[in-house]
Amino acid sequence: MTHFPQPNLIKRATRVKFGGSVVVAIRSEGSGTVPAKLHLLSATGGSFILAKPLESGDFVEVTFKTSQGTVRGMAEMLPPTRKSTSGCLQPFRFVALEDEDHTRLRMALESALDKTMMDLRSKAASL
Repeated sequence: MTHFPQPNLIKRATRVKFGGSVVVAIRSEGSGTVPAKLHLLSATGGSFILAKPLESGDFVEVTFKTSQGTVRGMAEMLPPTRKSTSGCLQPFRFVALEDEDHTRLRMALESALDKTMMDLRSKAASL
């Protein structure tokens, strides 16, 4: 069954910053396969680091590996937020994920948050 992520208007989805450490393959009808890096991720979307922006409103297939396995889903590209000579930061929102992909995404986000919390506690204990 397919999962259609819906943003909660009262509480934003928790975000995890990857800062470009996760490689993403984006498949677009107009551009073919476009390489990107994952900058930020949540259960409802995130942002990519791209060499050049994709068209806002384009629907694309995204695939990336997480600690819980590969996640593949459909996403809508949103307007780029930052452009520079080395590329751009472009947000996206998930529009459809298979149940297994949604489960892997949620588990990967929880795992990344747990790791972040453990790192913070470890730093605080060493101070």
